[in-house]
Amino acid sequence: MTTKNNALSFQAGETVVYPSHGLGVITGIEEQEVAEFKLDRLVLSLDSGKVTVRIPIAKAKSSGLRKLSEPTVANQALEILSRKARSKRGMWNRRAADYQERMGSGQLTAVAEILRDLNRGPQQDEASYSERQIFKGALDFMTNEIAAVRHITEAEARKLIEQGLADAARSSEAAA
Repeated sequence: MTTKNNALSFQAGETVVYPSHGLGVITGIEEQEVAEFKLDRLVLSLDSGKVTVRIPIAKAKSSGLRKLSEPTVANQALEILSRKARSKRGMWNRRAADYQERMGSGQLTAVAEILRDLNRGPQQDEASYSERQIFKGALDFMTNEIAAVRHITEAEARKLIEQGLADAARSSEAAA
């Protein structure tokens, strides 16, 4: 069964991105009657089947649910990693709120910017606990989506991401 609503169409078996939870697979499209109204819902399996989420189709777009990024967007995200990080100005709580907002958008390029800006290379352990948590969440999110888009393992995707971050660190050292 295919559904089309809010300019998005989804099919059972399709891998999608649900920003607050990461990648999921649509396991079905079901109809439920609530207060004498019929409600069509997407059934998502998240976290390798450990979590099931039901999203009303009418709310799919506003919830941030989206299809996997196109390969060109994945390439652009990997390219962002190797660029120079934005300077870390301002108070941490404001930067952290900005990072959380960008993570919540679920856009791969925004997540790549977070990784690039929080990357400390081998000194990652020197980051604060909250910086490490945001970095880890962004790294996991990007790893999963790159692996799905490129049809590679998560380990291979992680290597691509780490290579981009290492390239950025080398260019920063060379510029200094």
